[in-house]
Amino acid sequence: MSLTFDVARVRASYPALADGHAYLDGAAGTQVPVPVIDAIAAAYRAGIGNVGGAFAASARSGVIEAECRRAIADVTGGDPDGVILGPSMTALTYRVSSALAPGWAPGDEVVVSRLDHDANVRPWAQAARRAGAAIRWAEPDPATGELPAAQYADLVTPRTRLVAVTAASNALGTRPDVAAIAGYAHAAGALCYVDGVHATPHMPVDMAALGADFYATSAYKWAGPHVAAVVAAPALLQALRPDKLLPSPDEVPYRFERGTLPFADLAGVTAAAEHLAGLAGDGAGPAAHAGPAAPAGAGSRRERLLASMAAVEAYESALFARMLAGLGAMSHVRLYGKAARRAPTAFFTVAGLAPRAVAGHLASRGVNVWNGNNYAYELCQVLGLHPDGAVRAGIVHYNDDSDVDRLLSGVAELAGRRAG
Repeated sequence: MSLTFDVARVRASYPALADGHAYLDGAAGTQVPVPVIDAIAAAYRAGIGNVGGAFAASARSGVIEAECRRAIADVTGGDPDGVILGPSMTALTYRVSSALAPGWAPGDEVVVSRLDHDANVRPWAQAARRAGAAIRWAEPDPATGELPAAQYADLVTPRTRLVAVTAASNALGTRPDVAAIAGYAHAAGALCYVDGVHATPHMPVDMAALGADFYATSAYKWAGPHVAAVVAAPALLQALRPDKLLPSPDEVPYRFERGTLPFADLAGVTAAAEHLAGLAGDGAGPAAHAGPAAPAGAGSRRERLLASMAAVEAYESALFARMLAGLGAMSHVRLYGKAARRAPTAFFTVAGLAPRAVAGHLASRGVNVWNGNNYAYELCQVLGLHPDGAVRAGIVHYNDDSDVDRLLSGVAELAGRRAG
């Protein structure tokens, strides 16, 4: 399926963009389109209740929840019965780590990476220490930002119980060879936990092809509300016994979900998945605020997502190339990361200025970027960027040439400036 990408049509679905700012902060969370806002409002208007009740509002919540699990399964290539829902990837990773760690013993090993967001490091490191298991570190190349997969041949041993790795660095954008890394883990009988939070908004995702036993994603990074999920095979989850309240459901995946879910937000997640599936089209796309619609014969939502996200990846890659070329041409800018495969995320510093000062200057020009370590704590130590970190500017599907031009113009103005 060959699809076009009409960024003007896409941008028209995002009310927040009307403020005129260049939203290059999508790596920390995207804006939300009208169909998602409408879906959340519609759930509240219709009336919802907690699930399991004998009344209609409760039944509506049950339908919303089931549809959300199916939507996330379509986004990731997983099984709806293996979709664990929660408030954040961090919270869910702590839940999964606390469920896995009772099976670890002194002498066992857990492999983590210094490329990763701390949410895919600290929960595993802390659980390993409590279990008496050893922590082994995969190291990124400071010069390129690559995470060489070959090092896992030595890091993974018969005592390895889990390998945690990112599908895309939230700071540098580096996309490691997750399938190869998972292959080393599986050859040793270990599990592979993949942080897909930064990867999911930028490319088609197939967790089976990645070799992910667990795949984590956050809908607020792909045009949805603040809901996260960890996806795994239901049979794998059946083997785990997380701490839970006695009256709460014991079935999978519900046993991992603590407390009442935000049902209206779950409706927003489903709408966000539909929105992603319709980002690219044949040129006869939906009206600006009508939300994406599947053309006749377009196939399942999963098929539409794969095709649409492939078009998104191509569009973002071209726009990101412009950003990198512009920043790289400035002598007062230092760029970090040169990986061959990257999500569209730039991490850079400006000579003589703290990252916060750069972000403040850009904010005064209506350009939204982040500064700091962005929770890539170990990576910033490796790159010598502790404690201030760097400036992060990222492309998502609603960014356009004007956003990049404004970033480059604002950074160019800082040539020769010094703090104070």
